[in-house]
Amino acid sequence: MTATPTRDTAVPRLAMVGIFGGLFAGYLGLTAVIPVLPAFLRDRHDAGDFAVGLVVTVTAVTALLVRPVAGALADRHGHRTVMLAGALVVAAGGLLYLLPLSVPALVAVRLLLGAGEAALFTAGAVWTVALAPHHRRGQLIGLYGVSMWGGISAGTFLGATLQQVSFTAVWALSAAAPLVAAGLIAMVPTPPRTAPTGGGGLLLRPALLPGIALTFGAAGYAGLAAFVVLHLDTRDIGHGVVVLSCFSAVYAGTRLVIGHLPDRLGPRRVAAWCGVGEAVGLAVIAVAPNLAVAVVGSVVMGVGFSLLHPSLALMVMNRTDPARQGAAIGAYTSFWDLGLAVWGPVTGLVAAGFGYPAVFTVGAACALLAAVLAVRIGRPAAAPTEVPAG
Repeated sequence: MTATPTRDTAVPRLAMVGIFGGLFAGYLGLTAVIPVLPAFLRDRHDAGDFAVGLVVTVTAVTALLVRPVAGALADRHGHRTVMLAGALVVAAGGLLYLLPLSVPALVAVRLLLGAGEAALFTAGAVWTVALAPHHRRGQLIGLYGVSMWGGISAGTFLGATLQQVSFTAVWALSAAAPLVAAGLIAMVPTPPRTAPTGGGGLLLRPALLPGIALTFGAAGYAGLAAFVVLHLDTRDIGHGVVVLSCFSAVYAGTRLVIGHLPDRLGPRRVAAWCGVGEAVGLAVIAVAPNLAVAVVGSVVMGVGFSLLHPSLALMVMNRTDPARQGAAIGAYTSFWDLGLAVWGPVTGLVAAGFGYPAVFTVGAACALLAAVLAVRIGRPAAAPTEVPAG
């Protein structure tokens, strides 16, 4: 009896509703406060730029550290248990916003939320793969990411809207949405699992090279998010928000329409071409003389960047013992947090020293390096199409 008896059958609909819906609702609650916190900190605490930046971004610290731990706990205690615990931690963090907290206390709450987010996302990602038929694993990893980004988009929109009512209304949403997530997760039947065998630590070798490739792939996204508006304004083009919106739409649409390609063509090949596509799109944006060309660059980048993560994740899963895939995907996902933490300030230094076009040029070079790393990742020693029985 294998650990994943449903791999060759249809994906259980109730499970996908619970997992994907739980992730969407959890991230909705997490991100509803993002557009609100800066104004709240300035209005209620007279906070400066450093304090605002710290409170908003400090969740990445615990997320980075907790993801491998959450994955290992999911391997040992079950995916649903850890994902449900993550949703409840996020809900508890939302409730804490309702208290009259000092800035240091808000930092502590945000650190708690980072741990909850890490458990919610990591356990759900491995659970999704465990339930998926083998020929659809890459596609479902991609759709799982779409659920996350959908929650982020809805959360930031609703948070900004509710801010017009009151801060309390935003805090209430940030607590209520994760409770809905917990309810959705709890309704999914407990999946079968096998206990992990052997040691190996939290940073598993199969996650290392794909994780490093993901870190380099994150450079282009960090540069686009931070500097495309300023880059186009400097060129008297403007409308950088349009470029970002096109990138986001193409990112989601690519996973919906051709998210099956890593399964059909192989993750190594797709990851390599995705790195090249991201690089080409960034290079086009760097030299764009008008808005139309910049939009074309964002479309090309969106297609490439969209499938890079699920392709690399599929490579990790193919090369990891099924009983330890939670720890592996947790370690792999931590490289995304690491990439944003590194490339955020690095792209700022590049922009300050060499100008905005250099940001996109550096991002393109990093994307090409990600493609090279993807090609160099060896194939699994055992056939990746079969799941060992024990």
